[in-house]
Parts: sequence; structure tokens; C-alpha cells
Amino acid sequence: MGTKENAELVRRGYEAFSAGDMATLGEVFAADAVWHVAGRSVLAGKKQGRDAILGYFGEMGTRSGGSLKVTVQEIIGGENRTVALQHTEAENNGKNMDADGALAFQIRDGKITEVREFFDDTAQGDAFWA
Repeated sequence: MGTKENAELVRRGYEAFSAGDMATLGEVFAADAVWHVAGRSVLAGKKQGRDAILGYFGEMGTRSGGSLKVTVQEIIGGENRTVALQHTEAENNGKNMDADGALAFQIRDGKITEVREFFDDTAQGDAFWA
């Protein structure tokens, strides 16, 4: 796949995430994909495998009381890596999250194989997801 196809794969994943379409999300990730979450919150750490990644997404939805909203600002495609710039908002139990971030995707054979998640204020995320 080329840069355009990789960017479209990532965009398809974001659209599925926003729609709560777990079937499509399952299709964009390789079975052995890995997702790395920075920080020290209960959600931080490595998610090993597609099922663990989908479980992580579900946990974010639960912990945000369903208020989580991720807005893609830009997707920059590459041959093997693609970067997405995003804005994340959520509120729950009197806590708010309002953060910009970047996700670095590694893509192989038309599937996302690894993601590294970074935010401009990791401490804010840690406090929100606590």
C-alpha cells in the first residue's frame, strides 16, 4: 500500500471509532497489533492484540460516560508509518479532558500493526482516566 491508501485506512479507523463500529475497527487492525498508551493512568500501557485494543476503546467509552469525542485534524500518510493529529474531548464526574495529540500508526499488508499514542498534556489524561 502507498501513502494515500495508508492515510485512508487510518481515516476509516477514525470513522469507525466515532461511529462505535467495532466490526470495521476489527478489520483495520492486524490480529497481533499493539497499541501503546503513554502515561500512568489505569489505561496506560501496552495493549497486545486486536481484542485488547478494542477492549481499550470500550473502556474509554465507559470511563468517559460515553462523552468521548475524537476529532481528526490531519492525517499524514507514509509508506509504512502514518501520523494522525487529533483533538480529544470528554467529561465525566466533574472532570474534563480537552487535549491535542498525535497517533503514530505502523501499517503492514493493509492492516494497522502498531500505534503509539501521544498527548500534549499526559498528566491531564492521567487525571481524567484515574
